[in-house]
Amino acid sequence: MLHHVSLEVPPDDVERSVAFWELVGFERVDAPEALGPYVTWLERDGHQIHLIHTDAATAPALGHAAVVATDFDSTVNRLRDGGFEVEETRELWGEPRAFAIAPAGHRVELMAAPP
Repeated sequence: MLHHVSLEVPPDDVERSVAFWELVGFERVDAPEALGPYVTWLERDGHQIHLIHTDAATAPALGHAAVVATDFDSTVNRLRDGGFEVEETRELWGEPRAFAIAPAGHRVELMAAPP
């Protein structure tokens, strides 16, 4: 089982990134004290997103994290209402999908159901 994905985020984008992930259903959790102000962690159902605060943040052009959003339409609407870019894409396995762009430029696939 995949435990976490680490994403580089410029310090100025951390709080907006947290807002994005909260709209997808993640909640902020405590990171180890030793990592202090350098990271922000979020969790949903035992899976975590680790935001690494760095001025040298990068985001791949096509690589992405994928999240099952069982409340797909609500999740897409919440993100759009929150001012985030969401692009619906072709269905796979008979289920809708979309790609959202997180504040630091990371692509996040939203899937109504896993394959």
